[in-house]
Amino acid sequence: MSTGRVTIADLKQMKAEGRKIVMLTAYDAPLAHFVEAAGVPAILVGDSLGNTVLGYENTLPVTVDDILRHTQAVVRGTRRAMVIADMPFLSYQVSNERALLNAGQLIKEGGAQGVKLEGGKQTVTVTAHLVDAGIPVMGHIGLTPQSVHQLGGYRAQGRTLAEAEELQSDALALERAGAFGLVLESIPATLAQKITESLSIPTIGIGAGVHCDGQIQVLHDLLGLNPHAVHPRHAKAYAKLGEAMRAAVNAYVQDVETGAFPTREHSFMLPNEVARALRKETLISASDED
Repeated sequence: MSTGRVTIADLKQMKAEGRKIVMLTAYDAPLAHFVEAAGVPAILVGDSLGNTVLGYENTLPVTVDDILRHTQAVVRGTRRAMVIADMPFLSYQVSNERALLNAGQLIKEGGAQGVKLEGGKQTVTVTAHLVDAGIPVMGHIGLTPQSVHQLGGYRAQGRTLAEAEELQSDALALERAGAFGLVLESIPATLAQKITESLSIPTIGIGAGVHCDGQIQVLHDLLGLNPHAVHPRHAKAYAKLGEAMRAAVNAYVQDVETGAFPTREHSFMLPNEVARALRKETLISASDED
């Protein structure tokens, strides 16, 4: 394992040694700090920030500038984890040149160590173009949220023989194009296992069963921080922080309304001589001194 940030070589070594790769999303410096401190070796600044942070219905409105600013924050909040930036909708589909400029910005200005693209064979050319320019690329097949309208909603993929064969072909094509890893989202576990065993690069599953080389989850799903979203079947909530936050804020509201907060320990007091001088000038009452 490298002594600096985790690298794509480290991830490939983990696959070779049979060590599971843990990934999570994060979108700001404090949460990224805690994610890394918990031992997560790779963080995705996902375009899921559109749903989880920015309040959009889906990921489609997310811009390169959105991903850039959040990537910078995550990089500032970490020292060890590999940071991968999602390429948002239309940031890589228009042309290879536009894709290179956008990906280069996320690497050069954002500080990311890699980018992620959604799609199968249609992204092979742009993947190879970015890799040739020295930019590490992670692929993403199966359920691709940027294609939600084309897919007819957030539905599992690869459930027919034709779809399964197409996904296997996509995976091999992306590996040949130079992708360093592959996210497999919402596909049958047996299919994910077959794809994983056929590749030399790591697979990272989300709703793809236990046989992938690693797993990724959306941090807000894991922490119970999505107040309006339906909890995904593939996600496990390890905490209910949304409920804890609401209880804490409610206690604060009650304390302010009843005068229980702030108390003397939360207040700044004047030195006695200053208080006496001000009292003589009748600028404050004697009660303010106490």
